Amino acid sequence: MTATDTLRRITLWLTLSACTAAYAGTPGPTYTLVAARSSLTYTFEQAGAANVGRFNTFTVRFDPTAGTLMVVIDMRSLDTGDGQRNDLLGGHDFFDVARYPQARFTATRLQKTATGYLATGPLTLRGVTRTVEVPFTWRTTQRGGRAIGTLDGATVIRRLDFGVGQGQWRATEWLGNAVTVRFALDMTSAAG
Repeated sequence: MTATDTLRRITLWLTLSACTAAYAGTPGPTYTLVAARSSLTYTFEQAGAANVGRFNTFTVRFDPTAGTLMVVIDMRSLDTGDGQRNDLLGGHDFFDVARYPQARFTATRLQKTATGYLATGPLTLRGVTRTVEVPFTWRTTQRGGRAIGTLDGATVIRRLDFGVGQGQWRATEWLGNAVTVRFALDMTSAAG
């Protein structure tokens, strides 16, 4: 091997190493919520009947490349379609929105599954933090030169694990403990 061959190999190796390092250090797009085209709902059972509510104000940031997902919910934006029920749920016995105006989920682990993804991490609700698992699907497309994503899923939490239901509302004979949280989120990439 000549000195010229050795120099070419070293140059090639350095070039490939630099390209690999640059690619590995390049983050993918971070997606943020398009609120007008997204929904975050919850379903609970009261006296044997299903009741549905929604949160009207929340933020979501998702970076599938880095494996990060963060959701912040303005608990004061809860809406069941019934003013009295909204006041009751926002009050001290349930969400206590005066003391705990936000709920927060941050995925600490994101793994691919056979049907989509599973995000695992702490959910803080009413000042109580518990680890939850949130299965979801993620689809992307290009629209107008910008990456658009759709994140859909559902999970079940137990309200009493978070202290939601104080006093007489701790009983589960009239108000179920399981709450199904569903989300259909349209998101757009921050980079475009």
